Amino acid sequence: MFICRRVLQFGMLAALAGCAASKPPATSASAAPLPAVQPATPQAGGATRIGPTEPPPEPSSVATPSGQLRPEVEAYARELAARNGLPLARVTASLNGSAYNATVARLIAPAPPGKKIWRSWNTYRGRFVEPKRIRWGVEFYQENQDLLNRAAQQYGVPAPIIAAIIGVETLYGRNMGNFRVMDALTTLAFDYPQPAKPERIQLFRDQLGDFIVLVLEGKLELETRGSFAGAIGMPQFMPGSIRNYAVDGDGDGHIDLANSRADAILSVGSFLAKHGWQRGAPVFAPVVLPADPSGLATGGLEPTQDWARLQAAGARLGPGAAPASWQSMPLGVVDLVEEARGTVQYRTGTPNFFALTQYNRSYFYATAVSDLADAIASQVRY
Repeated sequence: MFICRRVLQFGMLAALAGCAASKPPATSASAAPLPAVQPATPQAGGATRIGPTEPPPEPSSVATPSGQLRPEVEAYARELAARNGLPLARVTASLNGSAYNATVARLIAPAPPGKKIWRSWNTYRGRFVEPKRIRWGVEFYQENQDLLNRAAQQYGVPAPIIAAIIGVETLYGRNMGNFRVMDALTTLAFDYPQPAKPERIQLFRDQLGDFIVLVLEGKLELETRGSFAGAIGMPQFMPGSIRNYAVDGDGDGHIDLANSRADAILSVGSFLAKHGWQRGAPVFAPVVLPADPSGLATGGLEPTQDWARLQAAGARLGPGAAPASWQSMPLGVVDLVEEARGTVQYRTGTPNFFALTQYNRSYFYATAVSDLADAIASQVRY
């Protein structure tokens, strides 16, 4: 969600482990392969979480051995407090006690030099558009049909798309992560494993600041658990996304993305609507592209083509397709690669495809969500 699509399309950090991005263009943590599941453990509020058990806490990620805040952390706390009108003592107290988490640092680190990771759309798709996730998606849809339909009516995002995002992100709430978010974010904000990436460090410092604000406003608990990248709840929103896009779907005066399906479902709809989702348009246009459309695929996260240019290049409507509103919208040619084989599948994305890439900056992710949504819709009993 926060890094380039070409990196995220395949590999461990197709992730920030599935998160809705807080600042467009965005990887709400991506669809990294889900960790091996452990026995389910009941949680407060009736949610069941499956995931790896966090290792014992390590030394503080923000303090020196003498217990004082590191100079850069103290400066960060002062700036955060001043910018948000918060008492410095409360900001400092929130930071104190954070522990460095070596597992977080290892999971976020890049692949070792010289290790080639082949991007494979078919492999990626197989992880997310698979029988168990489809079956559970149908169950989730039918159990929450009223909420999904309410979100679709309010935000224009089809119910199967919202269900599919929650399915790709957390197996419909079964795997929301078990890392202490405060530890994950302080580790990545102040001990990021690639010091030469200041933009990444700043990104996590921004997310840490948003998390602290939410805690001090009473909207999240300091002990909140989430992904190794700090993503929270069924839809895996980063703290900035919670502040900017999450909604109180059940009307109880509190946003709880881990235990309230209403909050989670409507927040996904809110996020996509605010990132350009077009009511009534498909994710992919019914277009037959020319024999070699490689020159039309820019690889970006914004649609740069239109129907007239695609037609001029040899594209045509697919069999049985009728003229529709998408023909007046910006379009983009999507390339889904099988790198080891040297083959590519091409599709034509509408603005709704590119709205999905703002949830996670990956063509693979957005296409998997669309395909899973189609599979769920084909099996739902209306």
